[in-house]
Amino acid sequence: MKRIAATCLTASVLAAPALAQDLSEEAAYAADEFRQCATCHVIANEDETLYGRRARTGPNLYCVIGRQAGSVEDFRYSNSLEEAGEAGLVWDEEHMTSYLQDPRAFLRDYLDDSGARSKMTYKVRKDGDRSPEDVAAAFATFLAEVCPEEADADS
Repeated sequence: MKRIAATCLTASVLAAPALAQDLSEEAAYAADEFRQCATCHVIANEDETLYGRRARTGPNLYCVIGRQAGSVEDFRYSNSLEEAGEAGLVWDEEHMTSYLQDPRAFLRDYLDDSGARSKMTYKVRKDGDRSPEDVAAAFATFLAEVCPEEADADS
């Protein structure tokens, strides 16, 4: 059993740099910091988990950039996030950066509704010399770059 655990640990340590290899410096930073997000989220395509675990508290973030907010099938979003999606909110790097800094404030501003709420309580914080806005922007860049469809659209 110890041998299997050691093999799995070694494989995951060796695979992480390979996955981050094609990412920009900012996205690679965010990929490394994704462990904070992995408590609730995963980034998984149909075949494999790219980042995180099989967490189900938050929706799968694979190809979230370019997707209508609140639209992952069978995920229970807050009413406010679903309303924002129905009102036209499509995740792009700018919106994601604002949302990650304060989800509730973002939805209240977007919907012009002081009662709007998000189920996501996490707010991106300052990290060393990086401001919360810089950290959130790095996460948004990472989420865009990890999706091959987005990478193809940008080139």
